[in-house]
Amino acid sequence: MKNKQGVAIGGAAIVLTAIFFLVPFAFILVIASKDKVESALLEFSWPENFVLFQNIQEALAARDYLMVIAFINSVILTVVSVAALVIFSAMVAYVWQRRASRLNGAIGMLVLAGLIVPPAIVPTIWVLQKVGLFKTMPGLILIEIAFGLPFCILLFRAFIASVPRELDEAAVVDGAGPVQIFFRVILPVLKSVIMTVIILQTVFIYNDFQHPLYFLPGTQNATIQITLLSFQSQFTTQYNLLFATVLLVTIPPLIMFIFFNRKIVEGMAAGSVKG
Repeated sequence: MKNKQGVAIGGAAIVLTAIFFLVPFAFILVIASKDKVESALLEFSWPENFVLFQNIQEALAARDYLMVIAFINSVILTVVSVAALVIFSAMVAYVWQRRASRLNGAIGMLVLAGLIVPPAIVPTIWVLQKVGLFKTMPGLILIEIAFGLPFCILLFRAFIASVPRELDEAAVVDGAGPVQIFFRVILPVLKSVIMTVIILQTVFIYNDFQHPLYFLPGTQNATIQITLLSFQSQFTTQYNLLFATVLLVTIPPLIMFIFFNRKIVEGMAAGSVKG
């Protein structure tokens, strides 16, 4: 009896998830496939004239291919930020976990503060202005790294706690230095948690709207989310192009989640159980 109830609850949860996630995506796809006149009705019906690819092409070409430029900017921001987050957070977590010190408690408080304390926008802008990085891509990359480090450090530390210290000792006996131990011995063992960090941070940074809005204003270096906001005002009477733009923004993280969602669960579970 309990098994049947569990199956029923699980099935109901799947149905509700499909309704809340698949139905809105289907609505976006349907409207993006219609022409200007038909899309203005905002009806959830199959288009009489299927013009999805023409709408996508027109949305990409709008404002001198601003969407393409924004996508390139978002890719640069995401790739550089995620790569730095993986290396820096893994290094900090390794040293924090392996070397016992009186400062470990203070380090833990600082890392937790990074998760709990809300970001201060105005002081951060002032600091970026003083160092000449305000309104620049390197400055925004540093912001993304700074705000992503606490979570990534905790995730790596939980997993590194399960790695036997005998690996370090064997590498020292073979004459390896600290840098060689980390890159040749420890880092290859962290593949599952590395994939988790890459996927989660890629989706977060790619979809980030707040940080580019404050720290990288202007259309020249606009990211994909900021460009979508400007297109909303431009395509207020052209819902077909607006929804085609939304579809373009949605597809990359959706594809990543579909193909790598199991890796996310495996990495999170490995860090929580083994740590």
